[in-house]
Amino acid sequence: MRIAGGFLVVAALAGVTACSGPDQPAGSTPPVASQPPAETLTPLLEQALPNAQGKTFTSAVVDFPPGARAQPHRHGEAFVYAYVLEGTVRSRLDDEPVSTYRQGENWVEQPGAHHVLTENTSPTERARLLVVFVSNTGDELKVDDGHP
Repeated sequence: MRIAGGFLVVAALAGVTACSGPDQPAGSTPPVASQPPAETLTPLLEQALPNAQGKTFTSAVVDFPPGARAQPHRHGEAFVYAYVLEGTVRSRLDDEPVSTYRQGENWVEQPGAHHVLTENTSPTERARLLVVFVSNTGDELKVDDGHP
């Protein structure tokens, strides 16, 4: 399947988390721990499937700023198709080996798969994916580990 088209996506800003402990002296600058930036999901289309009761088709662009890494996560019972629009993404599902996907390459994720690694391999260039979900209507599309 060849997918073509242009998408306009707003880039995510890198996050920085400040940490301080009870032993931190008043008025001093707390240490800053830098975390890799996270991905941003921009929905394009959400449509109930007329010939598959209880199922919804959702397409989205996932933008990975330079060095971005997604939290380990699952997509519930959704079937997921991912196509690399731009850049290079490293991915690992369940206990499978790590795979690297470049612009024009794609993969699928079976319902219930555990996505333990998803990251932009470049420290200077962004990566973007077109992701298609066929999910149970009303289900969350992404649930990070540690969240119900």
